[in-house]
Amino acid sequence: METTGEAGCGATPAAGTLQVRVVQRISEIAAADWDRCALSAESLAGAAESHNPFVTHAFLSSLEDSGCVGGRTGWLPLHVAAERDGQVVGYAPCYLKSHSQGEYVFDHGWADAFERAGGRYYPKLQVSVPFTPVTGPRFLVAPGEDPQEATAALVAGLRALRRQVEASSIHATFLPEAEAERAGELGFLRRVDQQFHWDNAGYATFDDFLGALASRKRKAIKRERRDALSAGITVEWVTGSDLTEAHWDAFYRFYMDTGSRKWGRPYLNRRFFSLIGERMPERILLVMARREGQYVAGAINLIGDRALYGRNWGCIEDHPFLHFEVCYYQAIDFAIARGLARVEAGAQGEHKLARGYRPVITHSVHDIADSSLRAAIADYLAREARHVEAAADALDEATPFRKGEASQGDD
Repeated sequence: METTGEAGCGATPAAGTLQVRVVQRISEIAAADWDRCALSAESLAGAAESHNPFVTHAFLSSLEDSGCVGGRTGWLPLHVAAERDGQVVGYAPCYLKSHSQGEYVFDHGWADAFERAGGRYYPKLQVSVPFTPVTGPRFLVAPGEDPQEATAALVAGLRALRRQVEASSIHATFLPEAEAERAGELGFLRRVDQQFHWDNAGYATFDDFLGALASRKRKAIKRERRDALSAGITVEWVTGSDLTEAHWDAFYRFYMDTGSRKWGRPYLNRRFFSLIGERMPERILLVMARREGQYVAGAINLIGDRALYGRNWGCIEDHPFLHFEVCYYQAIDFAIARGLARVEAGAQGEHKLARGYRPVITHSVHDIADSSLRAAIADYLAREARHVEAAADALDEATPFRKGEASQGDD
C-alpha cells in the first residue's frame, strides 16, 4: 500500500523527494533497518534508555507472527515508512483499530460522545506498541536525519493514510516528551497521565534502598517480604538460555488465570511467549515462585539497557503479599544487581507508592479530524492535564522516603 509523499501517489519522484509508504507486515522491513531507527530515536528523544525492547523488530514481529495482532483482533498493522532516494528516513509502528482495547490511554468517552452525536469514531489509527503501556519512541527517525523533518514526513503519511482508510483520528501513545513536543508543533493535541517508577539512587543492595525509607515504611516492606515467602516459597530468576518451554507453559497458566479474571480475554497467546523466548531471550526475565516443587506464580519483565520493565503477572495459588514480592521487590533486587537505573512496573497502581515507586508523567498525542470533536477534546485535555499534574505533585510528597532523600531519578 502506498500513500502520499511530496511527489504524490503514483508519480515519479524527483531526486531528494521524501516518499511515504505503508507496510502491512513488519517482516517486509529489514530488522537491522528498523532497529537502527529505533535506537536513533531513543537518542533524539533524550530518553534515559538506549535500548527499548518493545520497539524492536523482534518484539513487534512476534506479536504479528503469533496472531496477537492482525486478522480479527482489531489491531491491523499498517506501519508507515518514510524514504528518500531509497534510503530510510524513519518508521512509525501503526495499527488500524476497530476498538480501544489494549491501549491504556482511555478514549472510550470520546468515542461514545462522537457516536451519540452521529459521528463514526472507529476505525482509528494507533501509533503504539500493542498491549504495552511503556514509554518509548513512536517516530523512529533514522540516524543523521533531521528529527522535525522526518517526523513531519511520517505525520504527513499518517494523515494521508487516515484519509485513505477513512479513520477518525490518529493517536500516538506512551511516547517521550520530546516526541510529544514535536507532534504538538505539527498540530496534535497533547495528553498527560501518570505511572509509578522506581529509581535506583546508586543502591548496592536492597537494604541500602530500605535505608532511604522512613522507619515505618521500611518495617512494613520487610514484613511483606517475609510473609510472602512464609509458606515455604522460593523465588528464582530465569533469563537468556535458561528459558525453556516448560517455563513458558507454567507462566502462561498464570497469565491466563489473571487475564481471564481482570479483563475477560487475555491479549497474548501461548505462541507469542515462545517467539520472544526464541528471538530475544537475553531481554527477558521471568520471576518464578515455587512451592513444594511446583511453580505457583510468576511475572514477566523485559530488560532494557537502563531499565527493567515489569509486564504481566499471574498465580495459581493465593499467598499474602506474593504479588508485591514477585512483581515489585524482586524487580528492584534485579535492577540493583544489574545496575539498572529504574524499574517501570506498568500502568496505574497507587499501591506502588508505598513500595518506593514514585509518580512519573507519561505523554500521548492525538490528531482529530472532525473540528467539533477536536475542540471538545482540546478543552477536556486542558482540564485533565491540570488535574493529573496536581495529583502527581501531591503523590510525590507522599513517597515513603525520609525527607530530603527521595530519589529524583534521571528521566
